[in-house]
Amino acid sequence: MGKVVSIANQKGGVGKTTTAINLSSILAKKGKKTLLIDADPQGNATSGLGVSKDCQFSTYDILINDVEIVNAIQQCDIKNLDLCPTNLSLAGAEVELVNSMGREYRLKEKIDNARDNYDYIIIDCPPSLGLITLNALTASDSVLIPVQCEYFALEGVGELLKTVDLVRKYYNKHLTVEGALLTMYDPRTKLSNQVVEQVQKFFENRVFETLIPRNVRLSEAPSYGEPISSYDPFSKGGRAYDKLVKEFLKKNEK
Repeated sequence: MGKVVSIANQKGGVGKTTTAINLSSILAKKGKKTLLIDADPQGNATSGLGVSKDCQFSTYDILINDVEIVNAIQQCDIKNLDLCPTNLSLAGAEVELVNSMGREYRLKEKIDNARDNYDYIIIDCPPSLGLITLNALTASDSVLIPVQCEYFALEGVGELLKTVDLVRKYYNKHLTVEGALLTMYDPRTKLSNQVVEQVQKFFENRVFETLIPRNVRLSEAPSYGEPISSYDPFSKGGRAYDKLVKEFLKKNEK
């Protein structure tokens, strides 16, 4: 049965989608059958893997129209990697879910039907703590939290962890924190190094050793519809995400 990992932070621009795309694609390249679920209405994980947002079924249909994940899946150019795409229609799901029965469990029910087909299922969450993120956390075994090495890095992280505690209390008692991942790291700046210390102090032993650097190639890759593992695997960003996946697998496959 596959492990489900949400990548969440209600703050935008922290490297959440970049991490979702590259964690998924490198896991797939290492022979792990992987599904990436794009649960962000912006659909950047969809376009970042070169898949059209103009699809018959999407994450919206899974949450609202009772469509099974298997019917929404698009195969990617990368062997072992499947994608459940999304588009702007998902933006309306928050409102439509409000009065739905079992609204917090919609995604979990669909993922549970597909878990046996995958080693890992990664969910790219929207930059909010609404019902879509709540569905993702309820469906997940763990949550990975990207934290950028910028001012106010930990702003909002406390709220996310409170939400994780609430989900654990009411909807999913098995939810754990996979770890905090420091992104946009620049070793030349005092600020980056201060943020690393701050995050390590805050999360204690739940911080990935791998630091994801600021890297032009990482920023360019999505515009070509490719993960960094295809676009430029030997760039600083490519090597960092490869190191992250090795660390992730070492932790999960002891």
